[in-house]
Amino acid sequence: MSAEAVVRCWATTDPAYIAYHDEEWGRPVTDERGLYERLCLEGFQSGLSWLTILRKRENFRAAFARFEPEAVAHFGARDISSLLEDAGIVRHRGKIEAAIANARGVLALRDAGTPLDELMWEYRRDTPPAGDHVAETPESRELSKRLKAAGFRFVGPTTVYSAMQACGIVNDHLADCHVRADVERDRSLVTNRHERAG
Repeated sequence: MSAEAVVRCWATTDPAYIAYHDEEWGRPVTDERGLYERLCLEGFQSGLSWLTILRKRENFRAAFARFEPEAVAHFGARDISSLLEDAGIVRHRGKIEAAIANARGVLALRDAGTPLDELMWEYRRDTPPAGDHVAETPESRELSKRLKAAGFRFVGPTTVYSAMQACGIVNDHLADCHVRADVERDRSLVTNRHERAG
């Protein structure tokens, strides 16, 4: 396929952004830690470009204990102060505190019998996208409410929908995007236990 014939969902010449689109965006993420990480990073992205977060992702992983919920849930005031001095991440107190609250939310969901992966994949959508990308959906609004009820922060409907797109819960690659079919094949391997009931 020639470079001119490649269709992607957004225009970019940045190699990291191209790789993210082609190899990650929309591919199913079904593990609790991976979904927690994506929700946190989408929260940090709020008001910024995703490329900014992508370039800092390894720094975020180092700063937040590889996004292991049990570890981050125990972060306290000293950790927050240290993170606010870390130039390798986005130094926003509200977003840092949200990542910690979200780790505790992951544990709360697990204790309540509905782990984060099961909750998020209840909102799987297998129908084709209805045209242009949308910022939020009724499903992302409902999921946002359920996450907030569990103690999550920075998980508004738009942020949640971005995570749903990124994690393959929906496949919003454009109909003529060159990786849409590959992404759909990957999603077809996700077991039925993650499909929305009814």
